[in-house]
Amino acid sequence: MKCDFIITTVGLLVLATVALGLENGLARKPPMGWMSWERFRCITDCKKYPDECISEQLFMRMADLMVSEGYLEAGYDYVNIDDCWLSMDRDASGRQIADPTRFPSGIKHLADYIHSKGLKFGMYQDIGTKTCAGYPGMKGFFEIDAQTFAEWDVDFIKIDGCYADELEMVNDYILFGELMNKTGRPILYSCSWPVYQEYNGIIPNYEILKNTCNMWRNWGDIEDSHSSVETITRYFSDNQERIQPHSGPGHWNDPDTLVLGNYGLSYEQSKSQLAVWTVLAAPLLLSNDLATVTPEVRSLLLNRQIIAVNQDILGIQGLLVKTINRIEIWKRPILPRVKDELTQAIAFVSRRADGAPYAVSVKLVDDLGLSNSTYIKGYDVIDLFNADRKPFFVRADSHFETRINPTGANFYKFVPKLNIILRGITDIDN
Repeated sequence: MKCDFIITTVGLLVLATVALGLENGLARKPPMGWMSWERFRCITDCKKYPDECISEQLFMRMADLMVSEGYLEAGYDYVNIDDCWLSMDRDASGRQIADPTRFPSGIKHLADYIHSKGLKFGMYQDIGTKTCAGYPGMKGFFEIDAQTFAEWDVDFIKIDGCYADELEMVNDYILFGELMNKTGRPILYSCSWPVYQEYNGIIPNYEILKNTCNMWRNWGDIEDSHSSVETITRYFSDNQERIQPHSGPGHWNDPDTLVLGNYGLSYEQSKSQLAVWTVLAAPLLLSNDLATVTPEVRSLLLNRQIIAVNQDILGIQGLLVKTINRIEIWKRPILPRVKDELTQAIAFVSRRADGAPYAVSVKLVDDLGLSNSTYIKGYDVIDLFNADRKPFFVRADSHFETRINPTGANFYKFVPKLNIILRGITDIDN
């Protein structure tokens, strides 16, 4: 009964404002960048932890590394502050201010520094009375906060949902989006209301989400462990029928940050998270210390072929299509298109920990859902994790076998190959 009441009330609250949804032209592809929360949390003791505390020095250092380590060149262009940047009190005029000890030059100076590197600048706030870490939230200050973010030249804003009224939350998110629009500055809008509603048994209204936010968190915060990655992945597969259709250019489901390069994932598990997030057309926001990422993990994050799949302009979120002996098969359609057939990015993700690689053999048509069209002779298969390996051809009516390491993933691109007899009557779209 309580859930029914909330759904009905929320539905009535939003009817008057849904037509005024956010229309900012941003996030036509999944956003890419770096965000502080998962790795650096709310570390504020700069004397004890000078290289880890939430401070202007941390974000300047990460901005420098984004450039020098090749992340910006590869497409990662946002540097985003998360919680714990604020002072505990607003100023006399009600404006939010940064902690003066940790951000002595002010937020605008930090934004200018990040922009000078060719990067974009992101911030965090909360739709409620407090942020999740207990700093001042935005409730009662929406207009002045929207104007402040615009004056600071913010490019991305993540708005959390702690300490918010369930019955007012959606309307407040819509209102803040409208106020940001009125500032005239395009600001990518990342919302969090779906996760709070899901946790309370409410099915979010995704039509309203798409008209309000550029991306939204669907489930809980990721942690630095493979089990956390698996939990979030399972939420996405269990609910894919109702959430997948609502993701696309300008409005993305967000499974949270990539934790590659931290403490909790092995190299194989790093491949697994990257493959699934890529198939999900997820925002690729790193949360790690870029100074300590190992060369092999860095090569994963900078893999141009995988980034190209994630950034495919069709923006179709992929699906879990089959599970064979605890090997999950995830598939996402991408360009190029051959005749009427799209290329498919297919990840084989192991939920096994046997101790030895596990081989699976699948039929291209029956198991992977690839085409048996007379126009398609077969598929050129590209190994996305092994760029040096030459593509190999697999007939459409044959089997495909791959062997996946424990808790790891193999990731391939299946490009339709035209039947040579019919080649003259078709087109290939790149």
